[in-house]
Amino acid sequence: MEVAEMFSCVHSCISIKYFLPGNSKTLITISNDKDLQRMIKFHENSSSIDVYVMVEEVVAPDVSNMPASRSSRTTLSEAGILADATPCVLDDDMDEISPRVLLDSTFDVPDDLANVDEHIVNVDGHIAMAPEIPLSMSLPLSGSSEEKHMKAAQQWQNNITGVGQRFNSVNDFRDALRKYSIAHQFAFKYKKNDSHRVTVRCKAEGCPWRIHASRLSTTQLICIKKMNPMHTCEGSVVTTGHQATRSWVAGVIKEKLKVSPNYKPKDIVTDIKEQYGVQLNYFQAWRGKEIAKEQLQGSYKEAYGQLPYFCEQIMETNPGSLATFTTKPDSSFHRLFVSFHASLYGFQQGCRPLLFLGSVPLKSKYQGTLLAATAPDGDDDVFPVAFAVVDMVSDDSWLWFLQQLKAALTTCHGLTIVADREKGLKESISNVFQDDSVYHAYCLRFLSEQLIRDLKGQFSHEVKRLIIDDFYAAAYAPRPEGFQKCIESIKSISLEAYNWVIESEPLHWANAFFPGARYNHMTSNFGEMFYSWASEAHELPITQMVDTIRGKIMELINNRRLASNHWLTRLTPFREERLEKESIKVCALQVFNSGPTGNKFEVRGDTIEVVDINNYDCSCKGWQLTGLPCCHAIAVIGCLGRDPYDYCARYFTCESYRLTYSESVHPIPSEEKPLQKEFSQSIVTVTPPPTRRPPGRPPTKKLGMVEANKRQLQCSRCKCTGHNKSTCKERNTMHC
Repeated sequence: MEVAEMFSCVHSCISIKYFLPGNSKTLITISNDKDLQRMIKFHENSSSIDVYVMVEEVVAPDVSNMPASRSSRTTLSEAGILADATPCVLDDDMDEISPRVLLDSTFDVPDDLANVDEHIVNVDGHIAMAPEIPLSMSLPLSGSSEEKHMKAAQQWQNNITGVGQRFNSVNDFRDALRKYSIAHQFAFKYKKNDSHRVTVRCKAEGCPWRIHASRLSTTQLICIKKMNPMHTCEGSVVTTGHQATRSWVAGVIKEKLKVSPNYKPKDIVTDIKEQYGVQLNYFQAWRGKEIAKEQLQGSYKEAYGQLPYFCEQIMETNPGSLATFTTKPDSSFHRLFVSFHASLYGFQQGCRPLLFLGSVPLKSKYQGTLLAATAPDGDDDVFPVAFAVVDMVSDDSWLWFLQQLKAALTTCHGLTIVADREKGLKESISNVFQDDSVYHAYCLRFLSEQLIRDLKGQFSHEVKRLIIDDFYAAAYAPRPEGFQKCIESIKSISLEAYNWVIESEPLHWANAFFPGARYNHMTSNFGEMFYSWASEAHELPITQMVDTIRGKIMELINNRRLASNHWLTRLTPFREERLEKESIKVCALQVFNSGPTGNKFEVRGDTIEVVDINNYDCSCKGWQLTGLPCCHAIAVIGCLGRDPYDYCARYFTCESYRLTYSESVHPIPSEEKPLQKEFSQSIVTVTPPPTRRPPGRPPTKKLGMVEANKRQLQCSRCKCTGHNKSTCKERNTMHC
C-alpha cells in the first residue's frame, strides 16, 4: 500500500520482486510479511538489496456497482490515476526481467531482523528502512498467487445482491453467503442461525458489515430483510478455511471427483488454494471428499440397510443364484455371500473340479475382507464361482463361506480345493466336505513363505534360495523317487529344513503323493484378476461394490463367449498349443507292445516309460497331472491309428469351454427400496459393522509373497540374520 501510494498507482496492480543472492535470472515475488522476512534472511550478509516494483495494465473497474468488500476497495481517484499511469522501462541491460518495471531501488538491510515489521518503504526513489511507520505487505498484489487464485471465486461475487433477495431455503442462503464471503475474502460470524432466520456480521471488530434474512410467512422462502454492505475493516486477507465447510468443499470438488475417483486430499488442498484462495487443512479436504463421494455414490449406511432387498433382487433377476447375508445380535452387518447362477452352472458343466480359495482386504470406510472361490476354465483363465464380504477374516468366516459354497453346488464329489495351510481353513474344509471325496491341496507359495520364516539357522540369502528351489522341485516331481532326490538335496544343506519338509504333510502338496487332481496348479493366488476387481471398487458402498463385481463378471462371460465362437479347433487355444508341443517329441520315441491284451505299451526314448492306454496312465505321470496325453501316450495312440483328441480331458475342449460361458449374468435394476411390508422375508434391519479404520495411511501395495531371494540383514558380529551389528544382543552379553 505504501509503495503504491508513493508512485501514485493502485496497490492491486503492482508486485514487488527480488533476486536471490548470486542468481540474476529468476525473480522471487514478495506477497506477504513472511516473504519479506525470508528475503532479508537470504540477504543477511549483504549491505543492500535490489528490489523491483512491477505494474500490470488493467481496465479501470466500475466502482459504483461493486460491493463493498476487501477484495474490491478501490476509489475513483485511484482508478483515474491507474488509467493515466505509464510504467517506466529499464535500461537495455535489464530487459530480461520485464518491460514494465517502475524502478530499480536500493533496499537497506536493517541490523535488527527482529524489528523488520517496523520498517517502511520511504524516500526518493529508494526503498529504505525506517522505524516510524509499520510496513504491511499482506494485501494481495496483482501478479501474486493470491489474486490469480481468486479467479474461480469471482463467479460468486454477486451471490448476495442486497435487501429483498430471496432464496429457496435457509441452506441455500447459507451456501450463497459462504461463497460470497470467499469471493470477497472476509470472515463472518453468526449471531442468529436457525431454521427460519439468520443474522451475520463481519468477524472483524468494529466493522459495520451486517446482514439479516428470515423466512417469509407461510412459505419456505428466505428473504434478506436488512443489509449493511460497507466494510471498514482492514488487515490481512482471510485465506484460512474456517468459512469453507465440508459441504462447500464437497460441492466444489464433486465434478472432478466424478472424473477422477482417486482425487487425493492433498491435491484438493492445493487446487482450492489455487482456484479460490482458501487454505484448507488436510482433514477439511478429506471430510469434504467423503461427503462428495456419498453424494455421488450413495450413503454407506443406507447401502447396508438395502442388503435384504438387494439379495432378493439378485435371486429374482438371476434365478438359480444364491445371495444371503447374516447379522450380529445388534443387527450390524456380519457376512454376505453371492454366487450367480451363470457362475455355478459354468463351473459344474465346463470347468475342472478345481477351486482356489483366497482373500483380499477391503479398504472401504468399514473395511472388511473379500473371500473368493475361483476356478480355471478350459483355457486356464480365471472363472469366478463365488465370493463373500465378511467383517473380518476368521476360522468362522471361512467355515460359513464353505458352507454356503457347498449349498450352492449340486455336487462336490472329486473336488480339489487349493488353499493355504491355515489350521482353521484346513479344519473347515474337512468338516464341511467330510462326506464327499474332496481334497485339500496346500498352496506352495504359502508353504515356502512359512519355511523361510521357520528356519532359525544362520543361512545366507543364496542358501535360502537353493532350499526354496529344491522345495519347489520336490513339489513338482511326478514320482516318489524324484521327490526323494530333491529333499535329500535340502537335507545336504540343512537338516532343520529337511525335517520341516517331512513334517509339512507332502500328501497335500507334492505331485508324487497327492491323491486328487490339481492339474499342476500349485498356488492359490490364481484369482488375482478377480481380486483386482474388488480393489478397484473397494471404496464404494457394499451394494454398489457387489454390483460392480457383478458387472465385471457379466462382461467377462459375454466377451469370452463371443471370442470362443470364432475358434475352429477341438481344444482351446492354450491346450492346442500344449498338445502340439508334445506331438513334436514323438518322432524320437519307439513303441513296443508289452502283452497280448494290447493295453500296455513300452515306450523308449531318453527314458523307458510304460503306457496303459485304457486307464489313461503313463509312468512319467505327465498324462495324469495335466489331463493331456504326454508324448509317450501320443506315440502309442499314433501306433494304434487313433486320434489323440479322443484321449484329452473333456474340460479342454471348445465344447466344454462354451458350456462354461453359456449362461449370462443379468443386470439388477437400480430401484429404490420398497416398503418393508412388501418384503417376502421377515423384516430385517442391517446397520454398518462397528469397525474403525486403523491409524496411519493405508498400505498402497498388496502384501504378496516374501521372495526367497530378497536380501536380509545379517549381523557381522554373530552372523545371524534379522539384525545388524549395532543392534546385536551378543554385544551386550560380551560387555557384561
